Amino acid sequence: MSKFARGKYAQFISDRSGQAFPYKEMVTEWNGLKVHFSEYEPKQPQLDPAPPGADPQGLQQARPDRTEPPVTVLLPDNPFTTYQAGSSIINIFAPGHGLTNGNTYVFRGATTATAAYNDPQTFDGITGSNIAYSSGYAITTGLYKDGGRVSSDYATENYFYFTVNTDTATLGNVSGGGSGCSVGPITISS
Repeated sequence: MSKFARGKYAQFISDRSGQAFPYKEMVTEWNGLKVHFSEYEPKQPQLDPAPPGADPQGLQQARPDRTEPPVTVLLPDNPFTTYQAGSSIINIFAPGHGLTNGNTYVFRGATTATAAYNDPQTFDGITGSNIAYSSGYAITTGLYKDGGRVSSDYATENYFYFTVNTDTATLGNVSGGGSGCSVGPITISS
């Protein structure tokens, strides 16, 4: 087997530029071209894209979404406000209540130590037991004002009203009911 020359004084023609460079300063590119190290260009990563992975699979121990149980909405202190004297319309301020227009709901007072519901406090001629009517009241979202429903986005999201069965307001525009009052579906019991 014969030996190759060392190329100490040899010249090599670059495949890229066609210029002569010292033999020992030549390198081979990824595409097989022999070029001077000053002309070297690495391979672009986009020429070898990573293969896309498999589509994700479902969770191993997935559980279906559950149906939320009915819950009560806690009302702020003294949430009930009578509309006007002689009227049985009650406005309720409940920010972000999430209740549905036309559905029937039951109003409840604060809970006792035995987890039973009290009646809301009596105010302006409206008895608490009448507000806490066991069959509930159909509500209308929005604010009842000036003889009609105000249904702006703010009023619909933060107010609703109902008509109480037998009582009427004595003075009108009076707030009451006490603290710890709530509203919720008829199906909830203490």
